Formats: sequence, C-alpha cells, structure tokens
Amino acid sequence: MRADLLGPKVENVALALVELPIKDADPEYIVFLINNREDIMEGIIVASTGYGENPTTGEQIKTSTLRKGIEVMMPGEAARIEPIMPDLFDLSNEFWVSFWVHETMYDKRFVFAAGTIKPKDFQWIPSLNARGIILE
Repeated sequence: MRADLLGPKVENVALALVELPIKDADPEYIVFLINNREDIMEGIIVASTGYGENPTTGEQIKTSTLRKGIEVMMPGEAARIEPIMPDLFDLSNEFWVSFWVHETMYDKRFVFAAGTIKPKDFQWIPSLNARGIILE
C-alpha cells in the first residue's frame, strides 16, 4: 500500500541550470525544465525554494517559494523556469515538478545541493546550447 502512495517513477525529465553570457555584464543563470520523454507533458507545475545556513552567522535561511505553471511541453522541448542569482548558490535549491501524461500524474523533486553550483565546473549541455549542470 505504501508503494502506491509514491506514484509512478519519473523518467526522462531533467532540470538544468545554465549560464547565459551577457556582453559587457555578468552572466545570467537560468533554470530550465527539459522534456526528454516521448510523450507530451501537460498541466506542469514547478515549485522552487532555497534553504540553508548562513556560513558566517549560522542563521537558517529560507527563500520565498516561487511557482511556475506551464500548460504543455512537447517531447524534446525545454522551458525556462526562472533566473537564479549567484547569491543563492550556497543554499540548497529545491524544485518540485508535477505534471500529467494522459491520465497519470507524475511528481519529482530535484535539488541542487548547497555548494554544488560552481560555474567553473559547468559542462556543455547541447540541447540548451549552453554551459551548466543538469539533474535527471
């Protein structure tokens, strides 16, 4: 019974954080949702929040929760979710993604753990034509 509560396993959906260079300015960092499935995702909701600890004071920090709705994503499509400021790279950044395929609802949690967003370590992501990190 408990396994039924977990819902179906989410496969072929990814979240990417990429660096977009801006001429004569600091780069912009954007989070994208990528549909690598062979079917259409519908009724997509992405909720994001950052949380962690201030390394200097030890104070607990939690950002506002942001929500983004996307009606439909076709197979192979990427959707821009939100920009993310470098100040938040030292926090854990959590994204809950929920969507429907046919009559089935899917739900998956993606987390960029605190300190893992390091632009110097970014790799090329061909589907987004940019450097970044990807969670699958």
